[in-house]
Amino acid sequence: MINGIVIKKLNKYQDDRGWLTEIWREDEDNYSPAMSYISITLPGVARGPHEHVYQSDCFVFIGPGFFDLYLWDRRENSPTKGEFMKLEKLGEENPTAVIVPPGVVHGYKCMSEVPATCINLPDKLYKGENKTEEIDEIRWEKDENSIFKID
Repeated sequence: MINGIVIKKLNKYQDDRGWLTEIWREDEDNYSPAMSYISITLPGVARGPHEHVYQSDCFVFIGPGFFDLYLWDRRENSPTKGEFMKLEKLGEENPTAVIVPPGVVHGYKCMSEVPATCINLPDKLYKGENKTEEIDEIRWEKDENSIFKID
């Protein structure tokens, strides 16, 4: 387990109307989102890998569809520096929230036969206040020397 990664199993409360899942509560999680967004990823497509210098991400894999999530700890002072993790089939049948701290490379791939949905609640604003700052990302997708691979 990579130090600082938070994995939260989510509960789906289902009735004859459908279902409901709480994804974040300030009284449960020591985390404060600054914004949120939702994305749809097509089957077989990967997003990432990349890392942030300052930002944490709170990914919510709820379905439809599902993902494999890949993590690599690059933080200099981390007791788990250099460790890799792969979390499989996060989504529809395994609703999960994962908080990824700065310095942990992350990427996910849609492994289902249908497009998969991911919600993110990062703790920093994308491009800062009024989108006037540099993007806080270190991209690894095209780094041929990277030992981090999404298969």
